[in-house]
Amino acid sequence: MIKEKIKVIITDLDGTLLNPAHQISEYTKAVFQELHAKNYLIIVATGRHHIDAMSLVDNLGCPVYLVTSNGARIHSPTKELLFEFDIKSDAIKSILDLDIDPDITTVLFKEKVWQTNKENKKLNSFQTEMNYPPEIVNFKIIEDLSAIKIFFTHDDHLKLVELKDKILETHSALFDYAFSLPICLELMDKSVDKSVAIGKILEKENFTFQETLTFGDGFNDVKMLLSSGKSLIMSNAVEGLKSKLSHLEIISSNENDGVAAYLAKNILNS
Repeated sequence: MIKEKIKVIITDLDGTLLNPAHQISEYTKAVFQELHAKNYLIIVATGRHHIDAMSLVDNLGCPVYLVTSNGARIHSPTKELLFEFDIKSDAIKSILDLDIDPDITTVLFKEKVWQTNKENKKLNSFQTEMNYPPEIVNFKIIEDLSAIKIFFTHDDHLKLVELKDKILETHSALFDYAFSLPICLELMDKSVDKSVAIGKILEKENFTFQETLTFGDGFNDVKMLLSSGKSLIMSNAVEGLKSKLSHLEIISSNENDGVAAYLAKNILNS
């Protein structure tokens, strides 16, 4: 039984804890509140910006550690900033100076806004409330390009693969990449990853990865899924992730509250 050794619950947000409407269901809230009542440590790890993510996890109604921007920020359950990392302006400029297809939407996560080269209604739809607003800019005239995270989006996955290959030709020593969704290419400094941030929290709370149970659905979840004592992949995850981590168990989709249903059955026995 996994129940005896698990002390920490870790979950991604989009495609995992959130339903397809980008919300946390009442059932999921109830399950996580019971987990908290039973003294499980809860960590939410997402690619989202912390302002955006905080408004979502507040709906759980229980305290959680929050890892955001794929590990570039860590906030405590009392919302204290514990760790931060920003990509330097020159490094980002060297990427934006590449010949990037103008049809691709470019986004920089700043502290209070996200800057983008064009309006993208699909991206806007990820926020049910616009707590973290977009700002349309001309990147060529901005002096300070430093940011928490940079990512690109386009409906054609192959366009993003081509861009990823172009960037890594000259920047592989500086950046790692992940496709959080087939339409989202995310670039992180090599020192930043969800698993690294989670490790900092576990050390602070005197737990080990072997005591963690982790849920994810995207390629930006790979390292944390591989690090965890027990890891589960959502059935709605992309097939490439399921193939890459074929040894991991697949559970019900986010549409069916797969995370909460698994926890209720296997941890809470309800």
